[in-house]
Amino acid sequence: MTTTASYTVTGMTCGHCVTSVTEEVTALPGVTGVEVDLATGGLTVTSEQPVDESAVRAAVEEAGYEVSGR
Repeated sequence: MTTTASYTVTGMTCGHCVTSVTEEVTALPGVTGVEVDLATGGLTVTSEQPVDESAVRAAVEEAGYEVSGR
């Protein structure tokens, strides 16, 4: 079964930002897909099992940005 979770990321301003967030979140165990929308700050995480929200937040913060909502 596949699950999808959506978040809003703040602080992204360019394509490099999108790449950084994508790389960090993709590295989380179980994540099978990551979609980042620069214009809206939308982050969609697809995974085989639900991914812990705190892990997603930590990955986004590692990339240098912040999750402002879900």
